[in-house]
Amino acid sequence: MANGLRLGRRTFAPGELAVMAIVNRTPDSFFDRGMTFAADSALRAVEQAVAEGAEIIDIGGVKAGPGNEVDVPEEIRRTVGTIAAVRAEFPELVISIDTWRAEVAVEAVAAGADLLNDTWSGADPALAEVAAATGVGLVCSHAGGLSPRTRPHRAAFDDVMTDVLQTVTGLADRAVRLGVRPDGILIDPAHDFGKNTRHSLEITRRLAEMSDTGWPVLVALSSKDFIGETLDLPVDQRLEGTLAATAVSAWLGARVFRAHQVRPTRRLLDMVASIRGDRPPTVSRRGLA
Repeated sequence: MANGLRLGRRTFAPGELAVMAIVNRTPDSFFDRGMTFAADSALRAVEQAVAEGAEIIDIGGVKAGPGNEVDVPEEIRRTVGTIAAVRAEFPELVISIDTWRAEVAVEAVAAGADLLNDTWSGADPALAEVAAATGVGLVCSHAGGLSPRTRPHRAAFDDVMTDVLQTVTGLADRAVRLGVRPDGILIDPAHDFGKNTRHSLEITRRLAEMSDTGWPVLVALSSKDFIGETLDLPVDQRLEGTLAATAVSAWLGARVFRAHQVRPTRRLLDMVASIRGDRPPTVSRRGLA
């Protein structure tokens, strides 16, 4: 399949590395503890992320892990108004909705979302149908067979990357059969989802196997538990580990990087792209005169 990636009004070239900034409309996010739960705070966070170099904004209304129940109307209330406000202020920005629910996706797309970020591996099969019917993009992920908002327990795979590849390419192929645009599909190994730390480290070092499928790869590494366990660090001290995993993933072919901290991620990706030869230096003076 083609390596093109078109989301909303943006077309991303094969060597272009994009930052997807996380904006959580939740009071209990593991990272920001509700700092962007208020609508005005969320919009300010979007403005800052765009100023720091984010090309995509991912808006979510439900914490990934276990917690208080959030029903469909509440998830819609938390996310759809923010999507509409962001679309009005940033007509060219790619907006993603982090949801596994088709009912939420329908309202989000109507408000201006360009991408359905399904981190729960097709838990609602109708989500891909929404993408097909509306022409928006879709993220196909691997959650290790878990139901939404559950944590792994004694996760085990004969070969974790083989399982990841079978799942995400199967979901991508199904999406194409349903009518989802091939150039709007990304695949995501979903670090930590249904996996232990050793699994997440292994899929990181083997990420080239995902890139070799031809589908654009999205990684969500930011301050994940596998980084915390690897370095024995709390959530607020995982930036260096996140950036290391981001650099490795970029070198091995990932295209989109979901991140809490946009500026350092953007700078790191620009440097990797320049080392790789996909991006010229911003300036080049030394040794030329």
